[in-house]
Amino acid sequence: MEISVSKLKVLGLFLAIPVLLTAATRSILAQKTAPISNQVPRTADGKPNISGFWQVIGSAADWNIQDHSAEKGIPGGQGIVVGNEIPYQPWALEKKKTNYENRASVSPDAKSFVPGVPRLNYTPFPFQIVQTPKEVAVLYEYVHAVRHLYTNGTEHPAGHIDWWLGDSRGHWEGDSLVVDVTDFNDQSWFDKSGNFHSDALHVVERYTLTDADHIDYEATIEDPKVFTKPWKIDVILYRHKEKNFQLLDYEGYAFDFEKYYP
Repeated sequence: MEISVSKLKVLGLFLAIPVLLTAATRSILAQKTAPISNQVPRTADGKPNISGFWQVIGSAADWNIQDHSAEKGIPGGQGIVVGNEIPYQPWALEKKKTNYENRASVSPDAKSFVPGVPRLNYTPFPFQIVQTPKEVAVLYEYVHAVRHLYTNGTEHPAGHIDWWLGDSRGHWEGDSLVVDVTDFNDQSWFDKSGNFHSDALHVVERYTLTDADHIDYEATIEDPKVFTKPWKIDVILYRHKEKNFQLLDYEGYAFDFEKYYP
């Protein structure tokens, strides 16, 4: 039996298809199983490059960092507290409830205070990270707040200093930027619902790029004056990729003076 040249070509094509499919499948599987370290942008010194504009999706956590139902003007949301429980000391839990009941007049938001750390990272406002070998600067749209995360090996200053945003000293642990933050005042809250801290607050942040456009942001909270043990929040930060994106103005305190200027 003779087989024409055209039939041989068709037969060859069908024989090649499984090979092509196998190669394509291998390529897809390789992409899905590639180590995270191969999926993130890096700086010249090999560190994950977290520079860019970032923001959480939604405003639920800024209202309440725990699971909560919707209220008038307040979106319902899933909390960002790992395990959803905040281990307050008994007196502190009562104060938290009082804060909530009087939040319209006593909350830091009502006074246009700086939100503090870690809350600035999950307010519904974008922020910019600028990374250098010796420092990571964080520029926030909210009241133009600025943080300096020193990665040059220096220590916290001696003594306790009352700062809104604390003092931040960072280092890299593998592909995670770990930032130790101390020296807070006691004037900020973790959300609009009255979750609070004292001047003994100690925060350890972890910024981990999971791919080019997402940061897994964790913060461990410790405050022996208020809580019975450390607890943690975990939230995803999303990279802004819009053309010409930039930080705009939001000076909260300025709106308090509008009544004086017609």
